[in-house]
Amino acid sequence: MHLLRLAAAMLAALLVALPAAAQTKPKPEAYEPHVGQAGKDVIWVPTPDEVVERMLRMAQVTPNDYVVDLGAGDGKIAIMAAKKFGARAMGIEYNPDMARHAQRNAEKAGIASRARIVQGDIFVTDFTQATVLTMYLLPALNLKLRPQILAMRPGTRVVSHSFNMDDWEPDESSSMDGRRAYYWVVPAKVAGTWSLELTGGGAAEKSELTLEQRYQKLEGTVSLGAAVLGGLREPRLRGFDIAFAYIDNSSVRRELSGRVSGNRMEGSFRTDAGTEGRWVATKK
Repeated sequence: MHLLRLAAAMLAALLVALPAAAQTKPKPEAYEPHVGQAGKDVIWVPTPDEVVERMLRMAQVTPNDYVVDLGAGDGKIAIMAAKKFGARAMGIEYNPDMARHAQRNAEKAGIASRARIVQGDIFVTDFTQATVLTMYLLPALNLKLRPQILAMRPGTRVVSHSFNMDDWEPDESSSMDGRRAYYWVVPAKVAGTWSLELTGGGAAEKSELTLEQRYQKLEGTVSLGAAVLGGLREPRLRGFDIAFAYIDNSSVRRELSGRVSGNRMEGSFRTDAGTEGRWVATKK
């Protein structure tokens, strides 16, 4: 009987202790990423801070920009864009644990109102409103994204750490202690035939402008009369800004610069003879 009473007392004490034991159970450790961990299409390797800053400076980020980082990882690019450059920023990260970790980093940095990290697939999530696009992805992913990037608003700035976009040559590349960053500006679509009209100097001139385009690289001709085509000199396209020159039938060099807006271009011109005026072109 004594042993039974002792066993009952021990059982009662154990039952009383169980809730307290449950309360003191150690909490699971907070998620911490590690370099080289596997992701959906890449492994995670953080971009050094000095490379992040150079990427954002290459893109000339300002408080007026909306920066989207594809494959946000720990969120450092979006966080620096908001904290140091004053921009609005969003990072897209596929791994839900990493996305939550990055968002906590944004909260700790005190800029959660300007920078957010969302869990999502970069090939599904809409990032078309970005004015600046950053990424540290593998070459195959850059190429897969390239058509979508080229369809974005002309003038959108794109910066990639380490990897380029194959035959779409960058507008600039920078090197930092052996690491490279590449910069592009999404070009307007100008390939085709345009009706070109120049006004100024008391006369109006009409001709036909033909442009061939490969990304931001241009070639073309302008009609100069009966079966005469003049080649373009120094044609340049940067976002929606366009410029080119040609020699007319009077041996005068005409230099045109302006902006592209859909199927219309317009701007100003000057000649080495001292004439200035305006020009407009509409796509045929």
